[in-house]
Amino acid sequence: MEEHMNDFLHFLIVEKGLAENTIAAYRRDLTHYIDYVKKVEQVTAGGIKRIHILHFLEQLKEQGKSPKTIARHISTIRSFHHFLIQDKVTDHDPTNHIETPKSGRSLPKVLSMEETEALLAAPDVSTALGMRDKAMMELMYASGLRVSELTSLNKEDVHLTMGFVRCTGKGDKERIIPAGRHALEAIERYLQNGRPDLVSKKHREDALFLNHYGKRLTRQGFWKIIKALAKKATIEKEMTPHTLRHSFATHLLENGADLRAVQEMLGHADISTTQIYTHVTKTRLKDVYSQFHPRA
Repeated sequence: MEEHMNDFLHFLIVEKGLAENTIAAYRRDLTHYIDYVKKVEQVTAGGIKRIHILHFLEQLKEQGKSPKTIARHISTIRSFHHFLIQDKVTDHDPTNHIETPKSGRSLPKVLSMEETEALLAAPDVSTALGMRDKAMMELMYASGLRVSELTSLNKEDVHLTMGFVRCTGKGDKERIIPAGRHALEAIERYLQNGRPDLVSKKHREDALFLNHYGKRLTRQGFWKIIKALAKKATIEKEMTPHTLRHSFATHLLENGADLRAVQEMLGHADISTTQIYTHVTKTRLKDVYSQFHPRA
């Protein structure tokens, strides 16, 4: 059955052009599912029935998986079985009439302007690593890049004189995003005074942001950096690599930006994904009203 999974993943890469991180998520979910039907249900790909999938989903519930996680598994399993029919491995779809659990969409965590300023001021710019961290934080907040997009940037992707960044997002879609003056200045300082100290003689690396070994900074490395900077800035909210992206979008909309323009800068294929930020701004307006209106 692993052979069918590998064929399916190859199909997603070649035909659908899905991003590497998306393929990795499909692989994790399918490996979990295939292990279950092979070891517990003891069936082959062609012998899987609806009841086997329901048993698997019940096991996920017993493990305390969230409705969102279960819904993602169902989507992956459904796509896999549609592929098996297309590939003539089987002639029936066991995912028919399996309902996806409803899950309320949680609002993203957003920094206030004061918290944003504190985070951006946290890096120690007297060091090479501090200049790098300052450039990364400023660029994340100025452009709304995903972390994977940030860490995959090369030096030539930043155009300081033109004032924009070129990145490759989900589905290998390229987009051009303007970067503000503060971000461009921080990047220029890092390129001139910080990055040369991080370059390794052993590795020729085109990456914009390097770790202390002179190699491309990873997503995991960025996660550790933003956690440490948030702690230094005494920010009590839970920080994730997406927090600055959420703050970028919310602050733009709060200041009158067009929703379509924000959608394009974020690289969302569907505007309904971007609309979550309009709910965030409404929630923040209610908080301001409750705090400052004398009869609230």
